[in-house]
Amino acid sequence: MSQTRIDQIMQAVQSKITARHYLPGARLPSVRAQAKAMQVSVSTVVEAYERLVAEGCIQSKPGAGFYACGHVAPLNLTQIGPKVEREIDPLWVSRQSLEADDTMLKPGCGWLPPEWLYQTGIRRALRTVAREDSLDLTDYATPLGHPAFRQYLQRRLASNDIDVNAEQIMLTESGTQAIDLIGRLFLEPGDTVLVDDPCYFNFHALLKAHRAKVIGIPYTPNGPDVVAFEAALAEHTPRLYITNSGIHNPTGASLSPMVAHKVLMLAEAADLVIVEDDIFADLEMDTTPRLAAFDGLNRVLEIGSFSKTVSASVRCGYIAGRADWIEKLVDLKIATSFGGSRLGAEIVLQTLTNSGYRKHMERLRLWLAKQRQTTKEKLAKLGITPWLEPKAGMFLWCQLPKGVEATKLAQICVKQGLILAPGNAFSLSQSAHDFLRFNVAQCTDDKVFTILASALNQCLEATPDSHLTK
Repeated sequence: MSQTRIDQIMQAVQSKITARHYLPGARLPSVRAQAKAMQVSVSTVVEAYERLVAEGCIQSKPGAGFYACGHVAPLNLTQIGPKVEREIDPLWVSRQSLEADDTMLKPGCGWLPPEWLYQTGIRRALRTVAREDSLDLTDYATPLGHPAFRQYLQRRLASNDIDVNAEQIMLTESGTQAIDLIGRLFLEPGDTVLVDDPCYFNFHALLKAHRAKVIGIPYTPNGPDVVAFEAALAEHTPRLYITNSGIHNPTGASLSPMVAHKVLMLAEAADLVIVEDDIFADLEMDTTPRLAAFDGLNRVLEIGSFSKTVSASVRCGYIAGRADWIEKLVDLKIATSFGGSRLGAEIVLQTLTNSGYRKHMERLRLWLAKQRQTTKEKLAKLGITPWLEPKAGMFLWCQLPKGVEATKLAQICVKQGLILAPGNAFSLSQSAHDFLRFNVAQCTDDKVFTILASALNQCLEATPDSHLTK
């Protein structure tokens, strides 16, 4: 992005402060002198200086000019010596992906590339909101959240056979905040929570923060293993079960009606509350069963957000559930985050209801289907095979060649600019040591497979009985 003249002035002043040319308390050149020196207008320098004041780099003394107020930067010990290796845990993939620069390849991350998102709709929504004389720009949200957005969600959920009124829907900052608030409402330290094994790794991290005891239930191509689910209910008396139904993360599997029916019958008998995370709903080709639809939101809380299809920068999620539970969750939201993002909700709503969003999602689902097939074929040449063929979504849950440890492979690849998602980051039982989750939308660069092939060969050299499929 090209710099404006204002940016150039700001950078010049900041560089001189950093280089100690302007020491703390030193007077900067006058506005007129700076304008003459840099051959710009006085108004341009005034704007640059005012922005620097707002950033805390300089200070204005009325009638006396502008003065440097920079401080000597503290010694950053993390920049001295080699970087400490971090154990690959449930947060390793997220931190690696979020901290990565544009040169890193991220087939292990859980989101779409920016260019695959509906940026046109976001820009249009931003322009619309900016033009309006609206409280959305400045005021707090109502406790339940944006009324028009909740009415939209009511209609959206009804399309998945989830019967709910707008007063049973509460907006949140994100899907993560939704789970956190539910944990605050239902859990005490030491309570047991069931999760799928494998499951989205941030479930593990969130539940650890709530000091819950977490039990993994093996996940099958049709949903949780019902026999293991029933046994865990009898042995551990869990309070919650957290799962995906539409498109399961990381496996891409879909819940079958028969398994859904059995899970709900067992949950009813055990007085178990189910949290159904439906964050990937818009990526489905065909609607699959929802526990919330079968249950009528009696003991199922339906949550979701739009960070995967609209924007991860403009955060907005929701919880739909029983009226008495929503009432208590509203109090918790006010206590922990007060009003929520009224502006964010309006921007996301405008984007979702824009005429171009539906067409964009139709194209996106087709892109993902094509990319799943392409990625599967390229992985097959390396001896990496999918656990199942997902009907929709961005993930392939894949098994590595015999003898290859996913964690070791990830450690080799990250040093070569490739971030992977090792299976045991998703598995509570640590039984997925030879699995990786691939995000097919992040696998469009052939360098992904070149680096992966090289790293596989390094791993296989130490395993004589294994070989790389050519």
